[in-house]
Amino acid sequence: MPFLELPSHRLHYRIDGDTDGCQSKPWLMFCNSLGTDLHMWDAQVAGLRPHFRMLRYDRRGHGLSSAPPPPYGLSDLGNDALALLDALKIERVHFCGLSIGGLTGQWLGIHAGYRLAKIALCATSAKIGTGEHWIERLEAVRGSGLAALTAATAERWFTPAYNTVEPGAVGKVLDSFVATSIDGYVGCCAALAGADLRTDIKRIANPVMAVSGDDDPVCPPSDLEDIAARVQQGRHLSLPGRHVVNVESAQAFNVALLGFFGCGSFVPPNCSEMQ
Repeated sequence: MPFLELPSHRLHYRIDGDTDGCQSKPWLMFCNSLGTDLHMWDAQVAGLRPHFRMLRYDRRGHGLSSAPPPPYGLSDLGNDALALLDALKIERVHFCGLSIGGLTGQWLGIHAGYRLAKIALCATSAKIGTGEHWIERLEAVRGSGLAALTAATAERWFTPAYNTVEPGAVGKVLDSFVATSIDGYVGCCAALAGADLRTDIKRIANPVMAVSGDDDPVCPPSDLEDIAARVQQGRHLSLPGRHVVNVESAQAFNVALLGFFGCGSFVPPNCSEMQ
């Protein structure tokens, strides 16, 4: 398993789609939601493998990445992403982030937009919830752990119909939620408590697609419409589902990503499958 060793922690990452003889395919970087690991993007990797080289990683304190002592700031999460790109000598990527991963994408667009091509910001907001809410959440997790939150998390993340029809898929996501490091989860709650990019996202000049779940109680479609309106080149798309819309509407989500990122000048003509 590949890891990037950093001074205070290590990041687990995975690269897919780079073994088919087309090394110049565009890079697409995925950034997870709170309490998930890189496997939340399995359906995207399966569907988009012919078109991209894909980089996904476990955020600090999630999955197989280690957890430095909390609290964390949003800049810490953004700089982890940049450190990974630097270590792998990847100059520029398309970026897709969901929830806190979308906030990380916004931070990168503001502070390191030249490292990104197009940005998909999914089930996120320029400010998610309130500081008080996240402080209450981290204190609850410190006291009772994550298992106590699984039922409420399943309800927020997936529609009742999906919970009923796809219990295996839901269970897989919830297993990664419960396995998340307490320090990692608490540290990221602190980052969410302090994150407010509503003014700064107007500096994002990259093309942005804001994707909402049409029944998302965490980041409703209006939050994504607001992002699309505030950035310089934004559009909004709503898909069926709640917060983890990339899992619940995986096929439509993949079609949206492929249509948005497309081929363009980012792919040289020697990649015949992209013509």
